[in-house]
Amino acid sequence: MRKVIITALLGASVLIGAELNVYSARHYDADYEIYKKFEAQTGIKIKHTTARAPELIKRLQLEGKDSPADIFITADVSILTEAKNANILAPVDSKVLKDIIPSNLRDKDNMWFSITKRARIIAYNKNANVDLNLVKTYEDLAKPELKGKVLMRSGTAAYSKTLLASIIANDGKDEGKKWAKGVLDNLAMAPKGGDRDQAKQMIAGVAPFAVMNTYYIGLLKTSKDPKDREVGNSIGIIFPNQDGRGTHINVSGIAMTASSKNQDAAKKFMEFMLSKDVQAMLTNINYEFPVRSDVEPSDIVKEFGKFKEDSVEVSKIAENVKDAVLIYDEVGFR
Repeated sequence: MRKVIITALLGASVLIGAELNVYSARHYDADYEIYKKFEAQTGIKIKHTTARAPELIKRLQLEGKDSPADIFITADVSILTEAKNANILAPVDSKVLKDIIPSNLRDKDNMWFSITKRARIIAYNKNANVDLNLVKTYEDLAKPELKGKVLMRSGTAAYSKTLLASIIANDGKDEGKKWAKGVLDNLAMAPKGGDRDQAKQMIAGVAPFAVMNTYYIGLLKTSKDPKDREVGNSIGIIFPNQDGRGTHINVSGIAMTASSKNQDAAKKFMEFMLSKDVQAMLTNINYEFPVRSDVEPSDIVKEFGKFKEDSVEVSKIAENVKDAVLIYDEVGFR
C-alpha cells in the first residue's frame, strides 16, 4: 500500500508546478473559469493565448516544433479538420475520452475530441406573423416560397461550411449545390456579421427566418444589455429535419498540439474538460449542450426544447467541407 501511495505521489509531483500553454479560439467567460478551476485542482499553471482560429493555426505552423502550445481549442468541425490536415496536432490515446465521448463526436484518428455540442437551428421572429409550415427542414430554406425571407452568415463562415458539408453528407453533392444556390436566392440581404447579427436583423424585421446556433440565443437572453435580452426573448426555435435525420450538430473541440512539451499535463487537461463539473459549467455559463450524457443541460438550454440530433459522424461531415467550400464559391455565396 505504501509503495502505491509513493508511486502516486511521484506521478503527481511531475505535474505539480508544470505550465500548460493553451491556444484557444474560444473567448467565453466559462473557459476562463475552467482554467482557474484546473489550476486550483492540479497546481498546473495555465497560460492561455486567445485569437481567431485561422490565426492560431497559422501561428502553430510558423512556430513548428518550437511552439510553446500544448493544447488547441476551437469551435467547428471544419476548423478542427483544417488543424488536423495542417499536421499541427498529435493523436491522444485516452480511455477516459473514448468512454465519455460518443464515437460520432470525435476524430476517427484521435486527433481531436468534442467538448461541447451546438445545434444549428432555424430561428424565427416570434413577434412577426410567421408561417411555420413553410420551414420544417434545412432543405426548405431553398424553396422559392422563401425568397427574401432568410438570413444567414457568409458561405465563407465556418458554421456555414459545416452546415453545407452535413447536407452533402446526407443528400449528396448535387443536392448540396441546389441547396446553396436556393438559399442564396432567398437571402433578404447580403450576408453580414455573425449569428447574433442575424438574430438582431431578424427581430428588426429584415426577414422572418435566420440560421444560427442555439447557444447564441442563451447569451442574448442573459446579456447585460436590455436590447440584447429583448432580441433573445423574441426568438423562436425550429429544430429542422425532425421527421428525418435530425438537426445538424456541430461541436467545440480540443486537441493536443504536435509541439507539446507537457503531454501528461495536456492529456490531464483534455480529460478534465470532459469531467462532470466542467461539462456543467459549459452548459450553465455558455449555454452549449454537454457531450456527457450524464450531465443535465442548464435550465436555459432546456428551454430550447428536446429534439432529435443528426447522428452522422462529425468526421464524415468534415470529409465534405472541401466540397462545400467549392460549391459556395461556384454559386457565388460569399
